[in-house]
Amino acid sequence: MIGDILKGAPAVLNLGVGAFAEAIGEGGDAVLDIDWRPPAGGSREAGMELASLVNCPRVEAANRDAFERFLAADPAVTGIGSAIDVLPGMGARTILHAGAPVGWEDMCGPMRGAVLGAILFEGWADDLGAARSLAESGGIEFDSCHHHGAVGPMSGVTSPSMPLWIVENAAAGNAACSGLNEGLGKVLRFGANGPEVIERLRWMRDGLAGVLRRALGESGPIALKPLIAQALHMGDEAHNRNAAATSLLIKRLIPPALRSGADPDHVARSFAFMAGNDHFFINLSMAACKAMLDAARGVPFSSMVTAMARNGVEFGIQTSATGDRWFTAPAPIVDGLYFSGFGKADAARDIGDSAIAETAGLGGFAMAAAPAIVRFVGGSAGEAVAATREMRRITIGENPAFTLPILDFAAAPAGIDARKVADSGVLPIVNTGIAHRDAGVGQIGAGITAAPMACFVQAVRALHRELAGEGSDPA
Repeated sequence: MIGDILKGAPAVLNLGVGAFAEAIGEGGDAVLDIDWRPPAGGSREAGMELASLVNCPRVEAANRDAFERFLAADPAVTGIGSAIDVLPGMGARTILHAGAPVGWEDMCGPMRGAVLGAILFEGWADDLGAARSLAESGGIEFDSCHHHGAVGPMSGVTSPSMPLWIVENAAAGNAACSGLNEGLGKVLRFGANGPEVIERLRWMRDGLAGVLRRALGESGPIALKPLIAQALHMGDEAHNRNAAATSLLIKRLIPPALRSGADPDHVARSFAFMAGNDHFFINLSMAACKAMLDAARGVPFSSMVTAMARNGVEFGIQTSATGDRWFTAPAPIVDGLYFSGFGKADAARDIGDSAIAETAGLGGFAMAAAPAIVRFVGGSAGEAVAATREMRRITIGENPAFTLPILDFAAAPAGIDARKVADSGVLPIVNTGIAHRDAGVGQIGAGITAAPMACFVQAVRALHRELAGEGSDPA
């Protein structure tokens, strides 16, 4: 038998460095390149701890519990309220931001610009110089949106009098909030803070929010999972493409707005503003995802990821078992498609809470539903489908509420398992906008990035210590 093998043409399995397989293939021999990466980022100690958690009965049971809570969530938009009134722990001089906590001295350019704009919007200072002095003085309390049941795109800056969508999950009794989307161009979330930005924000607070509040009062709660599901069938992925979802939302709100008795001119201006911004729904999508994932928080020993977010300096994740604790690593510079005249040297590090979409199985995880998105973030339609399929390797299961037509209406993968990420080396994909590193320039491109492995290794090691601290054998 050995002789027969030696006489035949070699058939090779290559495990590891892909260049070896390429060389064998170029020589004309059959080779199968197996995608394998050292677990836990190559750390032997972390790898041993990870091994003790694979198929651990307590973790498996906890993940089933957390995932079932996530699937059972039924988010609905119920109203509009001011941040100071609806966010727990929001103080009169509090400014929230995207991602893990970061102080003024460490904030990136776009976030600093947005903070200064929020100070002007609130009337705490009369000009940018005075606003900067206030921010530097320690007179502002900064905190993460996530710590207050909120999410915000890009800089995520949220101040007390800003109007927020209120999204409630009746299944678990929790709620999540997000601001109203400003549109494109010079906007606060990219750090712009000129007079036109502040004027628009004040109109959104004093005009748009009132129209939406009265419309929702007339319509009653609007369930968001069915709306997102329909949008997925119309070419959205609920992160960087929201054209269908925005249209569906407008369709739901116009009749009750007209019946509500709101000033017709205010109604006309409000819906013209919404119709001119295909991204208007993204803030509601984010709040819905936050509400669904928060329902899965607080399950001891669960390795399910409940948040991924970026503050322009660090990329952070949270898991169900560890609550508000962040596991962080440097945020990447996104390699994507840049607008004319810009390149990677101009880009800020990845920023924003909008990766909550991917955490919930939308965005990059559902790119197969939105082949048009690749013209915006790069790649091909085939690669979008492949990305969705690969995410199945790192998730606890699938979400039957969100199905993908191009995959024969298969359910979208959901419930990122930190163990599976650390074990497989497959990183959660995120499609995202790219902000200029300087405040106020705005969006300069879009692309695809991934959460850093270090975040998941930290989370796995923390879970191992949690189990060990219980005096139990993780295995």
